[in-house]
Amino acid sequence: MSPLPAAATVPALLAEAQRRDPARPLVTFYDDATGERVELSVVTTANWVAKTASLLVEELDVERGDTVLVDLPTHWLTPVWLLACWTVGAVVAVPGTDAGADPVVVVSGPDRLADHAAASAGSAQVIGVSLRPLGGPFAEPLPPGVLDFAIAVPGQPDAFIPSDPPSAEDPAFAAADGTRTHADLAQAGDASAERVLTDLSPTSDRGLALLLGAVAHGGSTVWVRHPDVAGWEPRASQERAARVERA
Repeated sequence: MSPLPAAATVPALLAEAQRRDPARPLVTFYDDATGERVELSVVTTANWVAKTASLLVEELDVERGDTVLVDLPTHWLTPVWLLACWTVGAVVAVPGTDAGADPVVVVSGPDRLADHAAASAGSAQVIGVSLRPLGGPFAEPLPPGVLDFAIAVPGQPDAFIPSDPPSAEDPAFAAADGTRTHADLAQAGDASAERVLTDLSPTSDRGLALLLGAVAHGGSTVWVRHPDVAGWEPRASQERAARVERA
């Protein structure tokens, strides 16, 4: 496959993937604690990304260059949130990076939701992601002011066209070793175009490379939460994974 253009952005890579092969699996997810399995094609991933991007812009007023703190575990919604943030031109930060100190939006799973709600104290909109099967809403009341993603996102449009799209030089990901641009991320993707089974976090360096490589080069990713170690080899065969990468 020819090298990616230096001017590539992450949303441009996703758009090209939709044009080239919309039906291929892009994100598959297992939770071995619940038995959940989810599979998203390129076009279904893009649909979730569009809805989430619309939520960010139309409901939460996120603008190009704003920071969104994404505190989610290995899960199928983590790639959705990453791609949605990059689609609107937001900078993704993860816990432990200085750039995450002043986000305009905080996206959290249930384990740290109360902490984020208390720490934000109205300075950032906190969005709770239940991580329940099928992307269901929280079963219990949320802290005051916290938005339930599963309730807020379904009514958003299925298509999103940014009024101020990011450029290749725009910051996209605040890593511990510095901020990476869209061009950096586009070029950093694993170019093997294979189907990879992994329990890595999608926000880790290697997880990002696997996700972005799948978007850019025609591969696919199988993410596992709460992995059952004894099931790795059978699952690799079942999912026709060419490689296994463990955390």
